[in-house]
Amino acid sequence: MQRRSFISLLVGAANWPLGAVARQQTGPTIGFLGATSAGPSADVPAFQRGLSEAGFVDGQNLSIEYRWAEGRYDRLPALATDLVDRNVDVIAVQGTASARAAKGATSTIPIVFFVGDPVGAGLVTSLARPGGNLTGVAVVIIELVPKRLELISELVPRAREMALLVNPNQPTIERVMQDAQEAARAKGVQLHILKAGSDNQIDAAFAALVRQRAGALLVEPDPFFDSRLDLLVALAARHAVPAIYTFREYTTAGGLISYGPSFEAAYRQVGVYAGKILKGAKPADLPVEQPTKFELVINLKTAKALGLAIPPALLARADEVIE
Repeated sequence: MQRRSFISLLVGAANWPLGAVARQQTGPTIGFLGATSAGPSADVPAFQRGLSEAGFVDGQNLSIEYRWAEGRYDRLPALATDLVDRNVDVIAVQGTASARAAKGATSTIPIVFFVGDPVGAGLVTSLARPGGNLTGVAVVIIELVPKRLELISELVPRAREMALLVNPNQPTIERVMQDAQEAARAKGVQLHILKAGSDNQIDAAFAALVRQRAGALLVEPDPFFDSRLDLLVALAARHAVPAIYTFREYTTAGGLISYGPSFEAAYRQVGVYAGKILKGAKPADLPVEQPTKFELVINLKTAKALGLAIPPALLARADEVIE
């Protein structure tokens, strides 16, 4: 009888989920809530590097549970609740919509975010003293809209009509569009707003861009767009439209120009903060980090394909030139 029970126990253990066994062996668990899709991207490797700097390695002394909304922001609340139900020790989130979903799911589990404006989004009370159970990295993105408009105007000075591609599901999109229109008016440029929250809408947005004869395109950063950067870069090339992006990953993938903070450095810092919290730090005591370096990256090969001559003054200011 005892032998039969022992065999049953072995069979039962063999059928346990591998994640459950791994979790018992690897200590604390982090939930990673992404608005994008799983796949090759700079965010996860950079996040893991930050964790390793704090002494945590996935599969050795840590488990990471990934949940991906695949661009469907309406899925985020259920995914956040699932991570909370699994009683993870920390939740790392990608974007404002993910942060709001996680905040709505728990007021006790620490949350580390990478977002644009955490104060404006109601995630923290201030950058210096976040309070509550959230902290992370605030990337100054909205404030960079006028700068990106100025840069693309230097590249395409004759373009009096431009387009801005946004995800209408982004929580802070109204402010983004307002700031962009104000910057365009100051430059004497007519700005068309193109909205896309799905793959079909991306195709439709580029079709509208062609009909409107926009001379340049600004792509607003968004997790949904970030997970489809190859598609966006390919469509810009196909329609021969000069486009400016926020993160260098777009430019290295063939985009024309980008200006913004380091995407990789931001996610590394999210990992560092998650590691500190696992060691006992409280989110309320960790001030929200802000990037100190902004990268201007220009792809000369793409410029040549578009028939654009890069002004020497702009080349001199570039942090990286891809040839």
